[in-house]
Amino acid sequence: SRVKHQVSDAFEKSLDTGCTNASIQVCENKTNAGGNVSVGFPISMMVTGVVGNSLALILVYISYRKKENRRKKSFLLFIGSLALTDLFGQLLTSPVVISVYLADLNWCAIDNTGKLCKYFGVCMTTFGLCSLFLASAMALERAMAITNPHWYSNHMKTSMTKLTLAAIWCLGFLFSLLPITGIGEYTNQWPGTWCFISTGKSEAPGNVFFAITFAVLGIFSLLVTLSCNVMTIRGLIIRCKTKTGASQSSKQWERLTTETVIQLLGIMCVLIICWSPLLLLLLRMIYSQVSSQECKSTNTTSTSVQSKASNLDCDFFLTAIRLASLNQILDPWVYLLLREILLRKFCIMANAVSNCSVEDQKESQTALDALNKQNQHGNNICKATSN
Repeated sequence: SRVKHQVSDAFEKSLDTGCTNASIQVCENKTNAGGNVSVGFPISMMVTGVVGNSLALILVYISYRKKENRRKKSFLLFIGSLALTDLFGQLLTSPVVISVYLADLNWCAIDNTGKLCKYFGVCMTTFGLCSLFLASAMALERAMAITNPHWYSNHMKTSMTKLTLAAIWCLGFLFSLLPITGIGEYTNQWPGTWCFISTGKSEAPGNVFFAITFAVLGIFSLLVTLSCNVMTIRGLIIRCKTKTGASQSSKQWERLTTETVIQLLGIMCVLIICWSPLLLLLLRMIYSQVSSQECKSTNTTSTSVQSKASNLDCDFFLTAIRLASLNQILDPWVYLLLREILLRKFCIMANAVSNCSVEDQKESQTALDALNKQNQHGNNICKATSN
């Protein structure tokens, strides 16, 4: 009997040791895949994002204080809010990622309870949705300003803009809290340096609903942004072609709206490039019930076709989330670069394409003809006097 007890005790200890080693191995498998990336990568991304968004906020503040920008105050509030959202998104998530890198890419070393993972997931969901919603609101605001300027000037006040901003932030934050209340789940994602919405099989109620809703809301925001920008460009071209007057106020309004359209085009391109891969891949992973938790490290020697396809999806998923994070960095630089460098050249090309400068060319030619006539008349007078 003693021998039996000793054997059973040894067997139980071996099981406990095996389970512990297995859990450690799982954590290592989730983190070793990103070991070739140094801590300088997230640090450089955080510094670039903070500096860019801070500069954008300064420029927006300076423009907002100018009296001649009263018509753009609503749009400036949206731009400032987007820069502020991206800035806080960087400040609240990047330190966590840097800590994981300093802990040898082991999330378990800094988060034993899982609360930090939930915090990270809430931040990712909140700032991701708010950025998409703000871009859509800006596109809708500019579309109304150009297609229906009279209604816009009478009804669109800064107070309504502030209420819209508050509603966007509240809705994004409340939606991200659903997993905290038990609807949906945030899990640690491969390679173990971040947390996000779970897309695989989960015991949490409403997990599929939560994941699908996030992806659908994001795609819907992209479609709204694209549609409104197309309406804005179309309205601007029609206004240029049907324009008969050449007053100073009309030219100033046209310049401001053209500048705004260019900024929106830049934001739209950045949003589509950065967010489309992640949102579409989320829908695919939800449909196939695949989660990045099932990803295997590069040390895994499985040769099955399903495993190779899973690893390929995991690599693409990691690239997609990095592109989405890059959106917070690219947004302010789009404002700065397009505003200062590309604006004049693009305006010249836009005027040439839309034939908006035909009247100006005619006026310039008329002025030159009149000046030539005056010079000829003066020369004739001089010749008559000398004779």
